[in-house]
Amino acid sequence: MTTHAYQPGQTWVIKVGSSLLTSNGEGLDLKLVGAWVDDIVAVYRSGIQVVLVSSGAVAEGMKRLGIHTRPRALHLLQAAAAVGQMGLIQAYESEFKRHKLHTAQILLTHDDLRSRERYINARSTLRSLLALGVIPVVNENDTVVTDEIRFGDNDTLAALVANLIEAHTLLLLTDQDGFFESDPRQNPNAQLIAEAAAGDPRLDGMAGEGGKLGRGGMVTKLRAARTAARSGANTIVAPGRSPGVIADLAKGRYRGTLLRSQNGVMVARKQWLAGLTTSGRLVLDKGAVEVLRKSGRSLLPVGVKSVEGSFTRGSMVACVDEQGLDVARGLVNYSAQEAAAICGQPSSKIEALLGYGGEDELIHRDNLVVG
Repeated sequence: MTTHAYQPGQTWVIKVGSSLLTSNGEGLDLKLVGAWVDDIVAVYRSGIQVVLVSSGAVAEGMKRLGIHTRPRALHLLQAAAAVGQMGLIQAYESEFKRHKLHTAQILLTHDDLRSRERYINARSTLRSLLALGVIPVVNENDTVVTDEIRFGDNDTLAALVANLIEAHTLLLLTDQDGFFESDPRQNPNAQLIAEAAAGDPRLDGMAGEGGKLGRGGMVTKLRAARTAARSGANTIVAPGRSPGVIADLAKGRYRGTLLRSQNGVMVARKQWLAGLTTSGRLVLDKGAVEVLRKSGRSLLPVGVKSVEGSFTRGSMVACVDEQGLDVARGLVNYSAQEAAAICGQPSSKIEALLGYGGEDELIHRDNLVVG
């Protein structure tokens, strides 16, 4: 398979998906796990810091429990994850132990990155582990999350971890050769995309859905690449079963698809904000869109045309243009009901409209992420 030149930097997040990790859906492919670990160890010993984000707990748990179809009921998924997590971590611990390296299990939920305090704690823990020469193995805490707060796929989790530790490269290992212009399973002549900007809108129509074991198809990989790009990280979607794919990357050559970030590295608070789940939307007029994109100023009520969703003061909301396209996101200073009452009005009228005074800004620029 053709390789391309790329300098991946000194901090990586590597994500391994369920469909790749399991042996024809029958538990973990331990031989493949060993090969990846050998490569990761070589990368680590070359001076590169690595955080591993691994799926596979539910699939391993299904095998151990004799379940052949992914459960729909949340409590059964959580039970399978609880059983399978034992085997998943045991496999990684055993393989890294061959190289006399320690591993650490990190289980995260979206709440851990929604809270500013817990976000900082998670980042400090990961950085401390890396400084101690430990390989962190991260997974979503499937045993406690609910549908409302779960990441939904480990591609998203890996991207948020890349934001968290300010990684240079997010490597998404998959059972595909990379990102194609069309689905190669349906079109044998589909062309592999070697490199593109993560934000290129043409990529949206090229993404497909995941398989029966994994939840993350190319749709989620594209979304993850765009999330990682917010903190300046580039994403590589690569064939995980291709021998030496990790080791080659350390030598400055990649296989698959490179989705480049076009943004500079954000300050830590902006990275945190970019990873939060939105609770509603503010529809902006053309003037407000231009001000946010070109001037980086705060969002005032006068620039908002309408309010969608139900949210409270301090919630994360999306800011969209009149066509519904994302412009920014930020922590709002008013509830949905209050925002609806003052939208389209100058800040000088806030007290008269609400019956009490408040902030002049609907979202302050320090709490706003544009793009």
